[in-house]
Amino acid sequence: MQEKKTLILQIKHRLMDTREQKQMLLDSRYLRMTQIWAENSYCRRRQVGALLVKDKMIISDGYNGTPAGFENVCEEDDHTKPYVLHAEANAITKVARSNNSSDGATLYITTSPCMECSKLIIQAGIARVVFGEYYRMHDGVDLLCRAGIEVVHLWHRDGEYRSITLTSENSERHYQTVEKYLATQSQ
Repeated sequence: MQEKKTLILQIKHRLMDTREQKQMLLDSRYLRMTQIWAENSYCRRRQVGALLVKDKMIISDGYNGTPAGFENVCEEDDHTKPYVLHAEANAITKVARSNNSSDGATLYITTSPCMECSKLIIQAGIARVVFGEYYRMHDGVDLLCRAGIEVVHLWHRDGEYRSITLTSENSERHYQTVEKYLATQSQ
């Protein structure tokens, strides 16, 4: 009887590992797509891309840039113009104008969201956020964790993708780890 329970637990762990591996593979593919989508941005200082995915379908996309009808110039005197929209805001407002719902969706972004975009993410009902690199401030990530949204940092380290699910408890520590790692890589 005990052997049977042990075997069942081993099978469950293997299935869980397989599901997690499949999810990480999907996450890494969607994240790479956001990097390509970011190339549509006219911004010179930073190009950011976002994809909103629900039931393995892309329901919206966005990249940072000026509102529709404005000239495609994001910076002036090395400062970003105040009316430039972030990639996440573009993706969320685009889905709001469609017949799709972002409720329960996953948002993939090249760069972690700022505080303002995190508020939009919460209000849009997005359940999960996956990002590739940290924005200069990480208070937006902290807010998402506090709101109970699953936040995943999928970063490329030592030639492979590594995934960490962030929580209110580990977010600051992970951010410091990434900062130290990046500092050693730039030397």
